[in-house]
Amino acid sequence: MATTPAPPQAPPKPTWDPRRPQPPFPWLRPTIRIRLTLLYGGMFLIAGILLLSIIYLLAAQAISTGNQPLFKIVSGSAIKVTSDNCPAVTAINNGPVPLPDFNDAIAHCVDQQRQGALDNLLSRSLLALLGLAVIAFAFGYAMAGRVLSPLGRITRTARQVAGSDLSRRIELDGPDDELKELADTFDDMLERLQRAFTAQQRFVGNASHELRTPLAINRTLLEVHLSDPNAPVELQQLGKTLLATNERSEQLVEGLLLLARSDNQIVERKPVDLAEVATQAVDQVHAEAETKGVSIRGERKPAVVQGNGVLLERIALNLVQNAVRYNVPEKGWVEVTTEVRHGQAVLTVTNTGPVVPAYEIDNLFEPFRRLRTERTGSDKGVGLGLSIVRSVARAHGGHILAQPREGGGLVMRVTFPV
Repeated sequence: MATTPAPPQAPPKPTWDPRRPQPPFPWLRPTIRIRLTLLYGGMFLIAGILLLSIIYLLAAQAISTGNQPLFKIVSGSAIKVTSDNCPAVTAINNGPVPLPDFNDAIAHCVDQQRQGALDNLLSRSLLALLGLAVIAFAFGYAMAGRVLSPLGRITRTARQVAGSDLSRRIELDGPDDELKELADTFDDMLERLQRAFTAQQRFVGNASHELRTPLAINRTLLEVHLSDPNAPVELQQLGKTLLATNERSEQLVEGLLLLARSDNQIVERKPVDLAEVATQAVDQVHAEAETKGVSIRGERKPAVVQGNGVLLERIALNLVQNAVRYNVPEKGWVEVTTEVRHGQAVLTVTNTGPVVPAYEIDNLFEPFRRLRTERTGSDKGVGLGLSIVRSVARAHGGHILAQPREGGGLVMRVTFPV
């Protein structure tokens, strides 16, 4: 029966990672605090420039900078005038000059004094505006930080929650404004999430126990019947088939339980060497690899990470098992390497095998998805191996990258922070 092809998936959206490194110059980021500071300071600067322009125009109009003199000398004799600021007036006193020329010199000197006063007013006002602008920007930065401090508290709590610490709460004090309403809404959401995760963990534990018990009883009964030498051949064949089906169901239950548990952040971490973990996984798969004619090679250098040893061993075991089971019929090989590269511990599993199209890589990490096979009826696994690998890697702060290998097979690379 023909299968319906999976619908095309949209490209994954970039997710926020609280463990990503900070930019080299964090103070250059256009944060809300910086933008509010520029807004407050810019508005003050524009208002100051407008106010200064109005004062300047009003002052110029008040002292009347036109050519009309404030007074004239209409008659007189032996008039002597001296001025340190108007040399032209002093020079006129050196000899007799007509009164109109003397009045023009006086008017010109008065105009110069008026213009000098306006220029002095403008320069001093600009200096005062510059100083006040600096104070305004500093005051705006401080006030913006004080106003936005609840947002910083919300952000820090969100980062802690992103590390799967759902017990954290903001508990913001202060006036009943929009920020407090946002914080209270966030606390309510965390409360509901914590209850949901707790209920999920309780359900997983109870369901796994309820499912394990009947499967274990079935396995015991089948093994007892198969141990009877007088049982008919048909019954023995049926018992072996049922025993294989029961074993596959047990693997499915264990995989689902591990997948549910590994979605959470690892709280207790210990130093684990990926080289040792990979070697143990290779040892467990060695017999199966020999049966299928697959050789396992690769140099495993020390690469110590902080995490759970059992879950990290599950990553290596699932990857090596998949590499052995999905291989070529003859002269296949699997290469398992570990190393520290660019400050990260890297586990790489490369294998020969069928050609994998690049557009099917993402589907391999979905639960119960296999490459060009049915969801059921496969003897190579239950379809949870790579899903478990991805979940465990994320729980340890790492990620997995799969690439098609030229000539067939895959290159699985898992990186962890050191």
